[in-house]
Amino acid sequence: MIPFFCSHHEHNWYMAGGQYPGDRAQALRLRGVLDVLRHVHLRSATTRAGLARELGLSRGSATEIMARLRALSLVEEGDAAPGGGRGRPTRAVGPHPAGPLALTVDISYERWRLAVAEVGGGLRMMAEERHPPGRHPAEVLARVSHAITEAREELGPRLAALGVSVAGTVSEGRVVQAGSMGWRDVEVARALSLGPVPVVVGNDATLAGVTEARRGAARGAGTALYLTVEVGIGGVLLDQGHPVSGGTGTGGEFGHVPFGDPERRCPCGAYGCWDQEVDGRALARLLGAPPPADPRLAAGEVLDRARRGDPEARAAAETVARSLGRGIAGLVNALDPRIVTLAGLAATMLEVAGPAVDRAYHGGLMSFRRDDPPPLVRSEFPQDGSLRGAADLAFDAILSEAGLNAWREILPATS
Repeated sequence: MIPFFCSHHEHNWYMAGGQYPGDRAQALRLRGVLDVLRHVHLRSATTRAGLARELGLSRGSATEIMARLRALSLVEEGDAAPGGGRGRPTRAVGPHPAGPLALTVDISYERWRLAVAEVGGGLRMMAEERHPPGRHPAEVLARVSHAITEAREELGPRLAALGVSVAGTVSEGRVVQAGSMGWRDVEVARALSLGPVPVVVGNDATLAGVTEARRGAARGAGTALYLTVEVGIGGVLLDQGHPVSGGTGTGGEFGHVPFGDPERRCPCGAYGCWDQEVDGRALARLLGAPPPADPRLAAGEVLDRARRGDPEARAAAETVARSLGRGIAGLVNALDPRIVTLAGLAATMLEVAGPAVDRAYHGGLMSFRRDDPPPLVRSEFPQDGSLRGAADLAFDAILSEAGLNAWREILPATS
């Protein structure tokens, strides 16, 4: 494989018309193509002039690269973009109708969803099915695999990658533990293998965080923290849109830091997990109710009562809100993000008990952070962030040197 990394100076020199011999010129040409293609993928509405301006390309270089991408059936240019300026009108850039596609799957404790994504991030739902909590993983994966096989028949050779989101701890394509679903040591990537098509498997909160960092509320923040509360709390630290997932890929299990009662055992096997203090199980416990069969549904009911002024529900919500705020402060002190995006019950807490969250958050921050603390903001993709994140990591494989080489090989079959 030809390495395509080069300095900014070298890249600009080549794009301005300079020539390098042999492999270096080819590598720089590929670098320019990939830069433009990734830019198009993350910005659904762009133009050739916009690409040239934002990437520092000359008009001639932008024209040459766009010609290469059209020839590879990766992008197309549509009608001239509206505008009132002088000169030749610029053209809108978008996905090619015969371009590469990624399947994306989201498996939660109660359902799975399957969608297809194109360059630019557009999603089309293809299948969805609910399953009872506790269903054996082999049964769930068999149903998902069948849906993927049917989708592959429809999409044909355009299918270039598969991204899978699972509500559990994931390491190297394997769910090592998913307490809400009762899964342990499940080889998800192997069960959903598509032969030579790359398969990327990740934790649902991690992938939703990728979406927020690349397309949503944390876009452009550099370093961002994403947190969501469903059954327990999940999240991820992101650096320039990429998850910081640790040595084995299991980083981001923030729900299992010991911010809770050290006498309370968590289903993960540890004691004192933050998980136990911030979701529907905590709200039920505070109200003297038994552990709920569906913690998300139970939490929604309690918070609805709190909105309507029920004093007991309000007190329980504020207790959970304080635990949430203190824990966020601890993570901010340790990880130093520029912004914190919240989803699920965490976002709802901002609405129902925002002052309690804020007081606990600011009180837990180191003093030097309090004048300009990272803002707590709601997620922009609360419903499909994990699906979109799985698609974007699948496209990371497609929009790479190896991915483009693989696409060139099947290109005649897609034309």
